[in-house]
Amino acid sequence: MARPNLKDPQQRAAYGRELAGVVPRLRLVGILVAAAGALLVLLVRRGLVWLPLWAAAVVLGIGAMLTLTAIATRARYHALRMAEDE
Repeated sequence: MARPNLKDPQQRAAYGRELAGVVPRLRLVGILVAAAGALLVLLVRRGLVWLPLWAAAVVLGIGAMLTLTAIATRARYHALRMAEDE
């Protein structure tokens, strides 16, 4: 695949759309799970939900790891896409 010319506004916009399509579901799921974990931590701390705090923190951590995995995957895709053609 040829490297996009990021100085051209049309190619830059097309590449932005291409990057947005890299693991979008994983990013969304990670953000939603992290938000649910943060809400659980808040509810546990206020005593509204009976759940061990560590379990709520694990949900938050899983969401954070999913989000970081999606970010790393997108960064790796970008690095490979911008690498010199061989």
